[in-house]
Amino acid sequence: MELTGAVPALTAAYEVIRQPLGEILPRLSGVLAGLVPHRAAAELSTHCAHSPFKTHGDPEIAARLTTADLAPLLASGTPGRPWQGTLPLAGADRPVLAVTSEATPRGAVLLLVRDDGAAPVDASVLALAQALWDVVTSHFDRLATEAVPGALARSRTAAGTRARVIAELGEAYAAAFTGLLGVLRSRALDDAAARATATDLAVAALVELRADAERDQEIAEEPAGRAFARLADSLRPLVRYSPVRLELGAPESARTVAADVAHTARATVRAVLLTVLEQEGVSRVHVGWRLADGELRATVRDDGPGALTAQRLSAGLLQERLDVLGGRLAVDAVPGWGSTVTATIPLGAAQDPAPDPLTALGERELQVLARLALGQRNRAIAEELHISQSTVKFHVANILTKLGVESRGEAAALFHAVA
Repeated sequence: MELTGAVPALTAAYEVIRQPLGEILPRLSGVLAGLVPHRAAAELSTHCAHSPFKTHGDPEIAARLTTADLAPLLASGTPGRPWQGTLPLAGADRPVLAVTSEATPRGAVLLLVRDDGAAPVDASVLALAQALWDVVTSHFDRLATEAVPGALARSRTAAGTRARVIAELGEAYAAAFTGLLGVLRSRALDDAAARATATDLAVAALVELRADAERDQEIAEEPAGRAFARLADSLRPLVRYSPVRLELGAPESARTVAADVAHTARATVRAVLLTVLEQEGVSRVHVGWRLADGELRATVRDDGPGALTAQRLSAGLLQERLDVLGGRLAVDAVPGWGSTVTATIPLGAAQDPAPDPLTALGERELQVLARLALGQRNRAIAEELHISQSTVKFHVANILTKLGVESRGEAAALFHAVA
């Protein structure tokens, strides 16, 4: 794709962000390939609690990349200044281009693994790659912050599954390495040099495994104090030119909270505060978080007329987002004294999340179903997705089978009910 000029560049950005989440990296890689030829691409995006690390491209490289390869780039990268150099990746020293963005609060990095001997990328191309990655990561952050209930439910389920898998793998490998160390330390082995070497290898592998788990946790969770500080930064502009005094009570806890919990708590508090500020006679509002008994309790207390109701606050997506995480909203209003609104969100995923039938569908099937739900016929779907009508029919048949429905109308109704 030719990206010379503002219009082609904007068109390219649109083509990237309009893709389903699972296809954004492949599309971005394709857009940049003409300017920065590369064999593989990878991203580490902290907006995403359940799949922050993604790869695309040559399996020989992409399949061997890990979060451990990108985490140092995310930590050391300078937003706005893409880095070119050589890194040991997938068993060899390879030329790379790393682009770091701060468009999301915790940052994101894009890595392009280039061919050996590739010429350095010039400044204009670096600037374009930076701008595209900033647009993509801003889009990611918006999706995470304003996730609709259906998407949030799928994210929550996937995050819980991922956490369980990581824990199980960690326990299995830890047990294996511990057993290996026990054998190698046995007095029955008299080859001291071999034993020492094997012990060093096993210890190094165990340390790396634990480091991987810690990196995953750092991306999927954030300290409660830091999460609250981000909320405070977003609330201050709301009262900057108002006579209302905003008081903030940060959580007195060092523990971390899952990203989806933090997102929902912040969104809830902002929505409640906006409603509170619509009242007459409010001069002071206190916003606080407290972590206790496996729950995050976010409170908004005002000194207004005390006329708030749960019905007024629960309209729109607010209550639906809380419902997805098993949360609840309570209002305690005393006429003439003010109101206290408390949102309570469990810190852990529900043990038995409601099954989402759409999780059985692949990315392309979801694309077809979304268009089918809009009433599009096979020809229109085929033209929009650049596939044949016979392929559309194949996908529709699979969709009906996987969803257990008999007709396109039933599939569309189920999509609207869940999405």
